[in-house]
Amino acid sequence: MDRHRHLNYPSDDEEMEKSTNTSKPVQPDSDSGSKPATAKKRKQPAECFLTRPEEKEEHTVKVKRRRKKKMSDILAKSSPKPGVPEDLQKLLNQHFSTNRSVIELEELKLPDSCFLPSNDLTHSFSSYLKEICPKWAKLRKNHKEKSSVLMLIICSSALRCLELIKSLTAFKGDCRVIKLFAKHIKIKEQLNMLENRVIHLGVGTPGRIKALVKQDGLSLNSLKYLILDWNWRDQKLRRMIDIPEIRREAIDLLEMGIIKLCREDSVKLGLF
Repeated sequence: MDRHRHLNYPSDDEEMEKSTNTSKPVQPDSDSGSKPATAKKRKQPAECFLTRPEEKEEHTVKVKRRRKKKMSDILAKSSPKPGVPEDLQKLLNQHFSTNRSVIELEELKLPDSCFLPSNDLTHSFSSYLKEICPKWAKLRKNHKEKSSVLMLIICSSALRCLELIKSLTAFKGDCRVIKLFAKHIKIKEQLNMLENRVIHLGVGTPGRIKALVKQDGLSLNSLKYLILDWNWRDQKLRRMIDIPEIRREAIDLLEMGIIKLCREDSVKLGLF
């Protein structure tokens, strides 16, 4: 019995304290409590990534704004206006103003008196020529000089030249017409025809006509009328002056002597 008295058994109160201690959850340290905060900070770059598609959309919008308007879009909103003498004057002034002096610009200016009535888009080609040149029959009878023509018609392409030649039937009568373009026709053939025949009317492109004048195969001495096919548009809705190469060659041709003849009142200009 004495042996059992010296053994210390836990009391009921001590046992209850142990049970409460084991049942309490372990409180996280202050250091461990800061871990979720750092995890939230790591998620922030993902929010920045979401803004990238918006930047791409802005970029595509800028590309669309830079896109040039097509000629068909412009013409769809407004009806085409017929060319007037002021348009040709403005074109010449823009071309020469960068590299010519004030005095030279004055010498290259076309007088208002040299311009014929412009086509108001209601005429056929023959009816327009009859209106601006009522004495054509008398002119062609008196023309005897070779290597020259009475009238030059300037077009943007060989196909357009052929179209206008076909539409000349009601106007030209029995006068001779020469094709002055490069397609399928060698310049030697044209030089030979001009040298050996009396020709009244030439229809061609400015590049080939300019080459013939340079080679002295075509003289401008007998020229009375120069008609620019101003208002016609090709499949891309471009006028003759809208094509850089054709515009430059046409201006060069005018400068080669036609502007001087216009200032002397020897040649009349028409915009068809």
